[in-house]
Amino acid sequence: MKKTCLIVEDSSIVRKMARRILESLGFEVVEAEDGVDALVVCKRAMPEAILLDWNMPVMDGYHFLCHLRRMPGGDEPKVVFCTTENGIDHIKQAISGGANEYIMKPFDKDIIAAKFQEVGLIELVEPSLI
Repeated sequence: MKKTCLIVEDSSIVRKMARRILESLGFEVVEAEDGVDALVVCKRAMPEAILLDWNMPVMDGYHFLCHLRRMPGGDEPKVVFCTTENGIDHIKQAISGGANEYIMKPFDKDIIAAKFQEVGLIELVEPSLI
């Protein structure tokens, strides 16, 4: 059975790119435009992985993460922040809030694969030749 990854990102272009990468890594993908939509998705069916943007309208990634970790089963998903916020304070806040890893935008398949491997979501993959 495929693992599910929830992409929480307000940019449809970034969601589309992340979807292609994650599907190529064998994930079933669900999308949400903000933290509130993402909580609804998680209440219906908790994903194994969450690729999470920081800056979004309605509810940002950090506040979504705090709500997620308090939900029943919310400690299970591996959460990888994917953001333009590269300050050490943001990284510390994300990790202390319950994120498993942190990657910077822009990203590519190799970066996502490496981080997902680090947190145990996928087996070792060969770097792409592209």
